[in-house]
Amino acid sequence: MARIALRNVRAFGRHGADPGERERDQPFDIDLVLELDASAAETSDALSDTVDYAELHRRLVMVVGSTSFALLERLGRALLDAVFDDERVQFAQLTIAKPEILAGATPSVTLERRR
Repeated sequence: MARIALRNVRAFGRHGADPGERERDQPFDIDLVLELDASAAETSDALSDTVDYAELHRRLVMVVGSTSFALLERLGRALLDAVFDDERVQFAQLTIAKPEILAGATPSVTLERRR
């Protein structure tokens, strides 16, 4: 098993339970760690044998920007659904933070999923 991490992904979207939060874009910070069998990539040196983290980044940003949910937990589920579209992913841990919503604190939610 290999772990691939994508940290400090900044995406903008309209998510939140409080009045006004879904009326304008706000930043969301995402950290993702996933596990997969990368043994083929270890010998082939081919991007097609592993997860392309540039494509993964694009997917995360697209999900945050094209959906709108009240809860970070629901957004997290949509993000994990996108990650698990790749059949090679066996495990993922995803943390979503809202860095500008509270003065002096950054709330976040961490979700895990295993295939």
